Amino acid sequence: MQMLNRQLADEGQQSQAAQHKPPRQFNLLRWFSVVSLLIIASVAVGLGYVSTRFVVNDSVERDAMLTAQFIQAMAQAEVRHSRIAPGTTMAELLDPRQDSQHSQVSAQVAAATRTEFLDHVDSLPDTLLTNVYALDRTIVWSTNPQLIGQQIEGDADLDESFASKVPVSASYHRADEEREEQKFQREPEYLFIENYLPMFDASGTRVVSMVEIYKEPHDLVRRIQRGYVLIWTSTILGGALIYFGLFWIVRRAASMLRTQETQLVASETFAALGEMSSAVAHSLRNPLANIRSSAELAQDIASAPAQKNIGDIISQVDRMSRWVRDLLVSLRPMNDDAEAVELVAAIDDTRHAFAQQLDRNKVQVQIDTPALAWVVSQPVLLTQILNSLFANALEAMPTGGRLNVAVQVLEDRRQLQLTLSDTGKGMTQQQERMVFKPFFTTKQGGLGVGLVLVKRIMERFGGSVSLASREEEGTRVCLIFNVAAGGDHGTEHPGSRG
Repeated sequence: MQMLNRQLADEGQQSQAAQHKPPRQFNLLRWFSVVSLLIIASVAVGLGYVSTRFVVNDSVERDAMLTAQFIQAMAQAEVRHSRIAPGTTMAELLDPRQDSQHSQVSAQVAAATRTEFLDHVDSLPDTLLTNVYALDRTIVWSTNPQLIGQQIEGDADLDESFASKVPVSASYHRADEEREEQKFQREPEYLFIENYLPMFDASGTRVVSMVEIYKEPHDLVRRIQRGYVLIWTSTILGGALIYFGLFWIVRRAASMLRTQETQLVASETFAALGEMSSAVAHSLRNPLANIRSSAELAQDIASAPAQKNIGDIISQVDRMSRWVRDLLVSLRPMNDDAEAVELVAAIDDTRHAFAQQLDRNKVQVQIDTPALAWVVSQPVLLTQILNSLFANALEAMPTGGRLNVAVQVLEDRRQLQLTLSDTGKGMTQQQERMVFKPFFTTKQGGLGVGLVLVKRIMERFGGSVSLASREEEGTRVCLIFNVAAGGDHGTEHPGSRG
């Protein structure tokens, strides 16, 4: 019973965990890459198929039209050559069973005229088989003698050509063994065309015979194959170009959406933290001030052994006050009013401000800057950036080291790069990835808002910040500033200053 209850409890916990499982995040890029690939591939294949079918059908119909015109012109020429009186056409002379029934043409003239015409038909190039049908669908002549005298029934294309009075064409890749009239003396290599060419009487309204020609036009086949290659190559390249173009656009849009989402979340987070921190800071300021004042008064009258403890109280209160001040500054909305600020002067001011700490920590400073460097920022915020970076470098080198500061104009002359590199203890790769996260710090007693504030200030004025670090080798911070319009930027370096 207890095991059953425990099992039911475990299943209940798993059910609750499944109910509270967060929904899976929609991946726009992944869905687009799959769905768009399927759609574009389907459209490309469809267009390629339709285009190739059009090329084949159009080529076959054009070939049939030219063949029909040639056959009819040759038939008329043979009739005129035999001096047959008007009113009789070659179509009426093709059936030898009707030779004795022509009132105006003798049987010998009809046979001679028919023979001359059929000899020309037999000599047509690229021909696999030629059949001549009478009105009753009987083959009265063929390049394959075995077919002469056979009556063909159930041939839809033949019936259609007799009924519609227009040439009917079709293309095939191999012969149909069930069709009696497709008895070729040699097998086609790739593609052959079947043409039904109606032959009319003198009135031109009634079909009295039909010429069926099977052709294997090698030139036409080569043109069709080249058309296949061109169409499918163009379709594949066009589809790939469209896909990768749309993929790049959606990828960029997804990246922008992620960036905006991150910024929105950060803004909401900072807004909420700002409200909370303001309330906490205002509540702590007065008690901290009272504690410090009381400690200072007590320090004046305290005995020597108590002096150290009171000094610790004052230092801890000062540290908490700095935390409160840094927290309020980092969460305070920034002013977007940009100014032209002289970067080299700001670096010199920061160096002088940290002169005592640099000497105390035995840190050598090497500065390599141009004479002037005007950048887009605000004096107070730029000073705050430099103070934060100098302080971090000093804390990374408690037993001495070297701090290099260099300013250089980038190639486009629209941006400046400020690089600060130290020889301190450095950071691990995991710490390096987390340095710009709010409230992450590697210092004991640190608040973790210094570099976050640096990043916010730089991005506020269109710049950027990056950091690279290795354990026991040091850290390098690169700041990219936009050059202030109209600022005078010195190109000559005054030299390195220690």
